[in-house]
Amino acid sequence: MTFILADAWLITMNERREVLEDASVCVEQDHIAAVGTREALKQRFPEAEVIDCKGRIVMPGMVNTHTHLFQTLLKGLGDDMVLKKWFTCMTGPSAVHLTAEDAHVAALHGCVESIRSGVTTVVDFMYAHPRPGLTKAVVEAFEETGMRGFVCRGFLSNGEQYGVPRELIEEPEHAIGDAREQIRRYNKPGGRVQVGLAPCMIWSVDEKGFRLTRELANETHALITTHLSETTFELEVAASLYGRTDSEFLSDIGFLGPDVIAVHCVHCKSHDIRILLHHKTKVSHNPCSNLYLASGCPPIPEMLLAGVTVGLASDGPASSNNHSLFQAMKFAALMQKGFHQDATIMTAEKVMEMATIDGARAVGLEAQIGSVEIGKKADLIVIDYENAFMSPIHNPVSAIVYSALGHEVSTVIIDGRFVMRDGVVTSVNEAAVRRQAQINADDLTRRAGSDRFKRRPWRSMTI
Repeated sequence: MTFILADAWLITMNERREVLEDASVCVEQDHIAAVGTREALKQRFPEAEVIDCKGRIVMPGMVNTHTHLFQTLLKGLGDDMVLKKWFTCMTGPSAVHLTAEDAHVAALHGCVESIRSGVTTVVDFMYAHPRPGLTKAVVEAFEETGMRGFVCRGFLSNGEQYGVPRELIEEPEHAIGDAREQIRRYNKPGGRVQVGLAPCMIWSVDEKGFRLTRELANETHALITTHLSETTFELEVAASLYGRTDSEFLSDIGFLGPDVIAVHCVHCKSHDIRILLHHKTKVSHNPCSNLYLASGCPPIPEMLLAGVTVGLASDGPASSNNHSLFQAMKFAALMQKGFHQDATIMTAEKVMEMATIDGARAVGLEAQIGSVEIGKKADLIVIDYENAFMSPIHNPVSAIVYSALGHEVSTVIIDGRFVMRDGVVTSVNEAAVRRQAQINADDLTRRAGSDRFKRRPWRSMTI
């Protein structure tokens, strides 16, 4: 299939960061074949379908470097809790009752929500495995929706003393053995969906679990992701168990590397940042979740100045509470401006880089996605700016980061295939996906007893 997105405002995210007016992009099969004027591309590709994009912005699809898709079924149940309470009182007990059907339905909904908000690559951190078949269920949702990404087989190997439900705890050998089988089954050269590895966090994974993860990643070249220094509780546990920070511990045992995405890093100090840079470990910044769970404001400007690659993420929809990278971009900029009382410390342009090319770099796909350049994969989105929120428009990057709500995405293309066109999701039946997600959400929370959080009293203040 060959088509031309014609006469758009094009945000390329190429090395020169060109923003072109009245530009056109030709897509041939699964890749970007040319960038130029409408007439030039029509002459070169006379059989191509021409899609008028006047009044539209075309840009690379965004990369969500961290979420937990199963949490789609738990939206809004964890309000006003810090991470440890949120996990031990609501999310963990709910995850105990997760079935393969729940995981599949949640992932379908999460992928549809991601597509609607302009995300074309997702890293799913799937740490809950109370029963077999959950990785397969999520992979199938990626395949059905057309999403690109990584389904990272996570695990928890201890932490019962901290409130981790016993039913979620696995022997590291078992978890890694299952991960090896899933990688063997799904990871094909050039595949759109890959299985990665995700040991959960310092207070729920033992040293053996981290070491076995590194060994398997070395063997299979799978992506690794883990939570790092999200709250002060992680630092307290790391100090108690290992006498050092979690980043120091993971460095010392040889776990960190360029194939690792360290998620959150809210409480990383300068020494920890130097460790991440030394190992070329990437960082996933989750601003909405860090604020929702009162975790803190991560030192993203210091990381960027040091040269650490930082991608952007939504986190799971039980702590963000959606998959919108539009919200994540705006919060990523504003939280740093406010915290540092410096209006220039984080720009709209930088957070857009984090959502696109830097996110692609974080997952190791910067040569394939993250910018509009000839030869790269055709992962593209079209944004309609002819609406009351984005107009009047002067600068398209500013309008996307600070003015857009996220629903302005009209068309999404992944691997050269339309997964949403003119506001209609084409890969799956969106209405059916949403209906089934509500049914499974109600049923899961009823089984888990977490439906009690639905019936909370009105709280004007909690202090």
